[in-house]
Parts: sequence; C-alpha cells; structure tokens
Amino acid sequence: MAAVRTRTGRKRAVPWVVVGLWLAALVLVGPLAGKFADVQQNRAVDYLPDSADSTQVARIQDRLPGGESTDLVLVYHRDGGLTDADRRTAAEQIAEVSGAYDLTGEPRGIPSKDGSTLMYPVTSTQPGQDDKAREVFVDEVRDIADGDGGLSVEVGGPGALNTDMDKVFGTLDATLLLATLAVVTVLLILIYRSPFLWLVPLAVSGVAATVSMAAGYGLHELFDVTVTGQSGGVMTVLVLGAGTDYALLLIARYREELRRHERPYDAMRTALRGCGPAILASSGTVAAGLLCLLAADLNSSRGMGPVGTIGVLAALVAMTTLLPAVLVLLGRRIFWPLIPAFGSEPKARRSLFAAMGTSATRRPVTVLVGGAALLGALALGTLNLSGSIKQEDSFTDRPESITAMQTLAREYPERSSRPVTVIVPEKQAEAAADRARTTEGVAEVAAGRTGAGWTEIAVFTTAAPETPAETRTIETLRAGLDPEGAYVGGPSAQQMDLAESESRDRKVIVPLVLGAVFVILVGLLRSLVAPLLLLAAVVAVWGAALGIGGLVFEPVFGFAGNDPGLGLLSFVFLVALGVDYGIFLMHRMREESVGGAEPEAAALTALRTTGGVIASAGVVLAATFAVLTTLPMVGLVELGFVIAVGVLLDTFLVRTYLVTTASVLLKRRMWWPGRLSRAPERTAPPEEREPVAANAP
Repeated sequence: MAAVRTRTGRKRAVPWVVVGLWLAALVLVGPLAGKFADVQQNRAVDYLPDSADSTQVARIQDRLPGGESTDLVLVYHRDGGLTDADRRTAAEQIAEVSGAYDLTGEPRGIPSKDGSTLMYPVTSTQPGQDDKAREVFVDEVRDIADGDGGLSVEVGGPGALNTDMDKVFGTLDATLLLATLAVVTVLLILIYRSPFLWLVPLAVSGVAATVSMAAGYGLHELFDVTVTGQSGGVMTVLVLGAGTDYALLLIARYREELRRHERPYDAMRTALRGCGPAILASSGTVAAGLLCLLAADLNSSRGMGPVGTIGVLAALVAMTTLLPAVLVLLGRRIFWPLIPAFGSEPKARRSLFAAMGTSATRRPVTVLVGGAALLGALALGTLNLSGSIKQEDSFTDRPESITAMQTLAREYPERSSRPVTVIVPEKQAEAAADRARTTEGVAEVAAGRTGAGWTEIAVFTTAAPETPAETRTIETLRAGLDPEGAYVGGPSAQQMDLAESESRDRKVIVPLVLGAVFVILVGLLRSLVAPLLLLAAVVAVWGAALGIGGLVFEPVFGFAGNDPGLGLLSFVFLVALGVDYGIFLMHRMREESVGGAEPEAAALTALRTTGGVIASAGVVLAATFAVLTTLPMVGLVELGFVIAVGVLLDTFLVRTYLVTTASVLLKRRMWWPGRLSRAPERTAPPEEREPVAANAP
C-alpha cells in the first residue's frame, strides 16, 4: 500500500515539475525573445548569396570612405510645369539637407524634358550600417522636403525603399502574432465548444512562440544565421499553426482515454503513447523539409531552414510536455460542459467523414480519376503566373518610395533614375568607365568614391528599372567589364541575382525535400508504396494550389507579378505540412491493419476516427497561414494564400477522397514490401465497409 501511495505521489508531482521547469525557462529566455526583431535583416543584399556580384558590390561599398551609403532621390513635381517659386523651394530644401547631413558631393538638379519634374539624387554615408540611423535620416529628409499649393515632393531611391521595408517588417512580428492568436482563439472555441479548454493550447502556443524567438535570436548571435522579416513571420505562423495541430491530435486522444482511465495522469500517458509517434513523425517531416533549405544559395532561404525548424521543435516540445502537464493538473473539469466521464460511452452519431469515405469507396476508380483530373486542371493555372515581381509592385499599400519611383519612371522615360553600381579596382577605373560609356543602353556614367583599392562608378541606363532592356544592359556590362575585374551591382542587379539563385535552389532543394520526407515515411509506415502515394498527393496539391494562385493573383488581386521564392517556399511548406495529415491518417490505417482489419475497413475506420481531427487541424493551419494575406507585402500575401489553399485542398479533397480510394484500390499492396502486404485477403462484410457511428474527436 505504501508503494502504491509513493507511485501515486510521484505521478502527481511530475506535472508540477514540468510546469516549474517551463516557468524557469521562460524567465531565462524571455529577455532574449524581445531582441529577436532587432537581428532581422531585410535589405535585398541580405537575401543574396555571398558569390553574387551585387553582394560583392555592397560589401566593397562598406569599405569605401564613409562606409555604406544611403542613396535618396528627391522628386519635385507639378502638373503643368514647375514654377520659379517651385525651383527656389527645391533649392532651399536641398541646401537645408546638405547643411544637416554630410553628403557625398553637391546634389545636382536634373529637370525632366517637359519641365514638370525636378529630381535631386542625394547620397550620404553618415547613417552608415545602422538601420535606425538610416531611418532617422530618411524621415528627417522627408520632413524637410515638403510641398504645398500643388507642388508634390516625394523622397525615393534605394535608401528610402529600404527604410519603408524596415518599417513594414518592424511591426510584422507583433501584428502577425496578435492576428494569428485571434484567429486560433476563435477556431479553438468553435472546435472545443468549451469556455475554458481553448485557453490551454493557446497559452502553451504563446510559450512556445516566446521560446522560439529566443532560440532564433541565439541562432543569429552564435552561428550568424540570417534572420529576415519573412523567416521570422513564417516561424511565428509555424509555431502557432503546427503547435495547435499537435494539440488537437493529443487532446482528442486524451478525451478518448479519459473514458477508459480513472486517473487523468494514466489517460494522458496512454494518449501520448498512442499519438506520440504520429506527432513526432509529423514534426520530423516538417523539420527535415525545412533543414533541406540549408542547401540553398540564398542567404534568406538558408536562414529560414533553421529558424523554421526551431519553431516546429519548440511547438513539438511544448505540446508534448507542457500541454500534457497542464491538462493533467486541471483534470476532467477543463472539458466542461462536455466532460468525458470515466466508464462512459461517447454519444454515437453519424460521422461526416465516414459518410464521405463510404461514398468515395462505392466508385473508387471514378473518384480517384476525377480528383486527379481536377488537381491537374487547377495546376494549369501556373501558366498564368506573371513572372518575377518588381520592387515597385512589391507592396500592397504603396509607400512614398514606390510612388516616387513611379513618378520618375513616368517623367524620365529616356533614362533610369536608379543607377547600376559598378565597383572596379582603382587602377582600372578609367578604362572601365570608358568601356561602360560605350555600352549599348547606357545613358550616363559618373565616378563616385575611391578607397581601399576600389573605385565606385554609377551607371545610368536608358531603360526603366527592372525591365528586360535594363536587364540586357546589366548583363552586357558584366560581360564587358569582367576583364577589368569589376563587379556590377545595385538594386536592379540584386533582383536579377535573386531570381537566378532562386532558380538554382529549386533544382537542388526540391529533390532533397522529397528524399528526406520519403525516408521518414518509409521508416514510420514500413512500406514503399504508401510513402510514394503520400508524396504524389502532396506534390499534386502544391501544383493545384500554385495554379489557383496563378488564376487569382493578377486578375483578382491585381498583383503585377509573383515573388521569385514563391514556388520553392510553398513547395517546402506544403510537402512538409501536407504529409503531416497523411501521417495521421496512414498511421491509424496501419494500426487497424495490424489489428487484423481488411484494407477497406482499415481505410474507412482510419478516416472516421481521424477525419475530424485532420479537418480541425487543417482549418487551423490554413487560417494561420491565411493571416499572412493581411500583410502589406505581396510576397507574403502570395505565400500565405498558396499554403492556405493547399492545406484546405489536402484536408478535404486529397486525404478524404483520393488517399482513401487509392488505399481501397491498392488493398494490401499499399504496404508492400512489408509483412502487411503478404497477409491473406478476405472479403469485408457490409458492416465493416459502411460504418455508421463514430466518436467525435
């Protein structure tokens, strides 16, 4: 009896110890989480690989006298033509800017041909590499440059664009976290129909998010991992979305076990043993897929791998330790008013997913062929994707730097207002400048700073920024100046290098992701056929979701292009996350098959018992990624839309109909070459083929 009391006492102490350890961890890492936003890097050059020409240009510029420069263009415009008073106003304001900041050279006004616009390129090295100092500089210039009475004054240029992007990403983490928490809260209340239960997974998700941000800060400080606003936002979504999915699966199994076990501790232990392997494999596939991004050429993608993995692992650990501990301490009353009493039977009712599965298995070939044809037809929408988006079209709500860029493109069609930056060894500077002047498509060449053995040359093209004509000119400059040892960079060249690196990364990372996920699935399901089926399904979902994006991005949303990284990132997330639901379904199907159920009965039982959980998890995950569509960056809107649509397709079409019907058609061949594929067949009776009652997860 004493031994029993001792074991019972230990069981009661374990949850308290777990909660105590988590509270101690929060105290330790909480201050670090607050620094996560400070280490995010959002310049275009921060996304690029070290080998890119434009990256070398940016780094050499940092070593020139004054260090990194902040380049602005002040644009004065009046419809119908500038007046003498307008020109005096412009001159006075430029003089005020020159007096307040150290500028590299005297700003020179360049009038448009029709006299309606005057632009002043302004460059200063005073802010240096400090993003805050650059933001202050840009804001103060904007305060000085003010127009009235019909005179419009806009501050644009690369420095202003970077500042506007920093402001967007600076508020991204808090906005995204609050919006995602609100969405998850509403969905959990609807799913659990309890005034209290939803608080538990939500609070645990918040703890996991805090830990992940602290760990992300540590990754940057210890290993110099690139952290961007995009990867930080995706990490937040992953923590809350994936974490909530794991919570839904665990709580559904825990509720089931509470009817079989008197003590909550025993029920939770059994629940963890039952669904733990599926949760572990699920998080493993996501982590494996994300870690494949370490092979990326782009710094931003390479950094997203470990940053996203940290988020998934934080969610996994929190949901399998802290969540069970809190639920055990709160006992059955947390489920009020639908408390699962010990020894009770769940209310029998018609399962929607049992009905859907039964209808699908009546004509499995028709359902499978029809579903595959639908996904293939949707995938054709990818042909409507508009190509890489320009920087000026990358905001949904255009800031001042973008409107200034558009004014310059409209009023100066004969030349670009955004220079291509050439960095050349000092001894070859004169020859390089002469060669650049004779290059087709070049309007003007101006010498810049010299130092550390290098000379900076600004080359203005005759074509507008990020047009095919400007791209050809940059390619010609790179080929022509290569013998001079020059590097060609600048904002437009950065976008070219981004697109080239993204193309290379797709060819390398896509097969890596498929291979890594396949190995995990083979280990979990002990089959070759079932993993291949799941991978084919998620790839089809990715193509269909991207195709739907192609059908709506430009015609409906008005986007003028798509982010170069959309294809790769959406593939990684949809494959890794989509396989999660396949794991939940297939793992239960295998359990039923091991227990002796015939293939059709195993498939329908698995769908009936996991369908509600998968549907709930899919809706939550889709909703969390859909939060990205509320942000003012086109790239994030597109990524959130494609992943949300893909998750819903996977949840309600592929898992429910296509995987189920394929399993029925393949029968025991689904588990080839494992021992389950060699078990004798028998005809399942009607009651096994058409289950009518189910326990709501």
